[in-house]
Parts: sequence; C-alpha cells; structure tokens
Amino acid sequence: MPVNDLHRHITGTAPNGSRRRHKAGPLALLVLTLLSTLVTGCWDRLEIEERAMILGIAIDKAPDNKIEQSKNLTYFGDPPVTKSPPLQVTLQLAVPGRIPLGPSESGGGSGPGQKPVWIHSATGLTIDDAFNTIQQEVPHKLFWGHVRVIAISKEVAETGLTNINEYLRRNPDVRRTTWMIVTEGDAGAYMRITPQLERVPILYLLSTMDHAVQMGKLPNAFAGVFWSAASSKGTDPFLVYTRLVKDNSVQIAGLALFRSDRLVETTEPLDIGVFMGIRNLQEGGYSTLATIPGSNTAIMYQVTHRKARIDVAIVGDKPEIHVKIHNEGNLKEKSNEEVQLSPEVISEIEKNMSKYTPDYYKKLIRKTQQKGADIFGFGEYVRAKQPSYWNKEIGTKDKWEELYKHIKVEVQVTNSIRRVGGKIT
Repeated sequence: MPVNDLHRHITGTAPNGSRRRHKAGPLALLVLTLLSTLVTGCWDRLEIEERAMILGIAIDKAPDNKIEQSKNLTYFGDPPVTKSPPLQVTLQLAVPGRIPLGPSESGGGSGPGQKPVWIHSATGLTIDDAFNTIQQEVPHKLFWGHVRVIAISKEVAETGLTNINEYLRRNPDVRRTTWMIVTEGDAGAYMRITPQLERVPILYLLSTMDHAVQMGKLPNAFAGVFWSAASSKGTDPFLVYTRLVKDNSVQIAGLALFRSDRLVETTEPLDIGVFMGIRNLQEGGYSTLATIPGSNTAIMYQVTHRKARIDVAIVGDKPEIHVKIHNEGNLKEKSNEEVQLSPEVISEIEKNMSKYTPDYYKKLIRKTQQKGADIFGFGEYVRAKQPSYWNKEIGTKDKWEELYKHIKVEVQVTNSIRRVGGKIT
C-alpha cells in the first residue's frame, strides 16, 4: 500500500482531504478498548499487611486431650472416623513491621519485648482440616509464598506422608526449594525455639541447612527433591533427620530413610558423608579419626572432594551394582608427635584407610537393603543401563523395592591425601 494511502487509512482522511468521521469513530473506540486492558494491573492487589505470611510449618500427631477439645469448625456432630492419626499443625507467622531488617534493633524490626513472629497451632483430622481451623482464628488470609521450612515429627513420618505431600504439592504457592526435615520428638518445638544467632527461628533453621550444604556436610533435601524421588520408579526419598540440643540449637543427626513415602529408618551423622560419596556429590566436608598403622597416634582426615562411578551388570537373573569411590582430603591434625608424617607414612595411611573405609559404605547399603529403601537411586541406573531387563523383570517401584533387598552391591573405595597440617619431614 502506498504511503499516502496508508496515512489516509489510519487517520480516516479522504483523498480530497476531508475527514471520514463515520469510520474513525469505531476504530478509535476499538483502540481505546484494547488499551484499557493494559491499565488494570492492580485491580486484585493485596497489601502485604493484609496477608498472614507463613514462615515455617510443623506437623505432629495430635495429643489425645487436644482431639477431645475439637472445635467442630469443619464438620457437624461427631468427627468422621479415619485410619490416619489426627494432626497438630503449628505455624510460625511473620508479624508485619517486626521482622528485623538489620543487625541492630534500631535498624527496623522488633523492639524490646516485641516478638517478630506469632506462633499459632490447631488440630485436625487432616492437614487441611487443621489449616481451616487456623484460618478461622487468623484475621488475614494465610499466605504460603514465604514458607521456608516444613518440620515433620518422626512419629508422623512413620505413618506415611502421602496425604501431606499431596496437599502440599497441589498448593501452587509452596516452593519446591522449601526444606523438609524430620524431627526427633515434637516438631512444634522447632517453631518456638529462641536461637542465639538469629532473631527469627525459621531463618536460623534455614541458615543451618543452607550452610551445611555449602560446607559439604549435607545434600539438598528440598521438598521438590523428595517429591521427585517419591515419584521415581528406581529411587526412594530421604530427608534430613534433626534433633534439638541444649541452648535451643538444632543438630543434624543423620538422614531419614523412606520407602516410598513412609519413614523406615534413620542413620548416624557420618552416614551423610557416606551417602554423598555413593551419590557422587563431589564436595566433601566431614572429618574422621583414624590411626597411623603400627602406632598409637591418631589423625584427623577431612574429605574435601569425592568422585564415584556406578556400573550395572546382570548376573544370572539379578542385577549387580558395582560402586567405585575415590576420596581426596587433607590431614588436619595428629594426636601427638610420636610419628613424623613422611611420604612413606602418608602412603601407609592412604592404604590403611582404603582398606577399612569400604566397610562403612557397605554397612549403610545393607541398612537400606534391609528396609527396601533405595535412597541411592541404584534402580534408576538399572532402568537406564539395562532397560530391557527392567521392563521385562521389574517394571514397578514396588517390585524394585523388594528386589533391592536381595541384589549384590560391590563397593571399592580409595583415599588420597593432598595436604597435611604441618611440614612433611
């Protein structure tokens, strides 16, 4: 179209220069209608002060006396009879204007005698039942977008997390990077702790987990990782197992092993490093005590890097797993000066550690096999490297969990020392 004709078409000008008013009106109305849709961005706004922001959630089995005092907010008459135990849900809610914004009280946040969070709890036959009761008592709408930690008691985890996971996964506001932890004892106590290093309890829990990952002492155990493993045919999920110790501190006590969605076993803290080695999580952070061969001198060896390889072979009618792991680390300390760390002595230390460390890996693997909880994902290696065998002989998660109890897993571990704490003589 010529430029002049295009100009007349847009402006509604006739060839002789007169205005075609009867066509410009509908076109202008259409443009205004389209533009009006771009200026409605705030019609459904919700001020931050009008939200009840959830920072942390704790889920426990409801005490019997709390069940008897039910407030009948979600049912008429007697409560329905269910097989699953009633739950007590405890929330840590942010109080607007009291969350600390800096290192000092004057920098914004809670003042003397003012708590930055509000703890609220309720019981229910299901998790949604408990949340409905809490919402009935909280003036603002509960907002899930800032949930950072979900603590679940060991007692609840042992009954299974299917309903809880379904409820959380269907909530679009729950981040997949939210930490889920299993607690020894009352999970609600984690919402009420008064940590020394943080004024907001949930921020203390969050930093404990995040810093442990950065130091190589913990794998990421987010909610999304748990849900993905629970849905996988060849992997079972795990969570971090924690306990409260003196001075309101939280201790990372090991891993919580799940078969599908049910807690079946817990481990010791050092087993976390063993697990990370098998899973080829390369950054290390755990230290172990060892003895220099032929002496009464103990040394502290810290793993700094790991490398693992997993191979699968079908022997007879069952798969065999072969795991090769290499640990690299530093000698940080020795108990006395009885033995000098010469190159020959260091070589003996490496050989000695490579001889006995496989036992620790085999011990953890046997523990998972006894419970049928493949937290290492060996089943996924079988699916990937032996697909025809998987499709013909296994096919489902239940069958793999049963077969996992009886398969052979070979482990080979080597260790090397890169640095020592002092000069080698």
